[in-house]
Amino acid sequence: MKNEAVGAVIMASGLARRFGSNKLLADFGGEPMLCRALAATAGIAPRLVVTRSEEVHKLCTTLDVPVLLHALPHRSDTVRLGLSALLRGQPALCGCLFVPGDQPLLRRSTVDGMCAAFASSQEKERDIFRLCAPENGSPFTVGSPVLFGREYFDALLHLPEGKGGGVVLRQHTECVRLFAAGHPAELEDADTPEALRRLLTQEAALKKVLPEAGD
Repeated sequence: MKNEAVGAVIMASGLARRFGSNKLLADFGGEPMLCRALAATAGIAPRLVVTRSEEVHKLCTTLDVPVLLHALPHRSDTVRLGLSALLRGQPALCGCLFVPGDQPLLRRSTVDGMCAAFASSQEKERDIFRLCAPENGSPFTVGSPVLFGREYFDALLHLPEGKGGGVVLRQHTECVRLFAAGHPAELEDADTPEALRRLLTQEAALKKVLPEAGD
């Protein structure tokens, strides 16, 4: 393929019912939490934030980050709209990384490392890379982000209503390759205000182990 670029869709369309307000705009270390996902994916082009929030749309526009505002209800809509938009701009895209907007301890070095591992694969078109972290060495905890090779684009564009990329993961478990994060906290999301406070506390400890955490 002439273009082996990896794109990224930042998933920012959730309703945050458990959080009680738009968690992506909640303060995390002096900036909106979504800014952490933007920093973690700064090395990827093309990338696109997909959201139903006018406030998130405004933030991304202010930061000059590509963003798509929509009003459709389902997770499958967010996946389809994001991937479709990236492919319109770059039809030969080789892979697409789907990144939750609410994992504030996810680091750019981890994201870049996953993309590099994908790029070096001999079967990248049919590979699925998934972030994981060991708990005391074993077993592995799996989570997001997930990077899908081009072979799965059609399935992602035609997900069952209301479903996400997990449908594709379960159908192709033999093609999933795990990529280890530097720390388990990178996989954690801030679904509630309590979880956000806990992650802020964890960040301080994480910086002692991984100096670039939070940069």
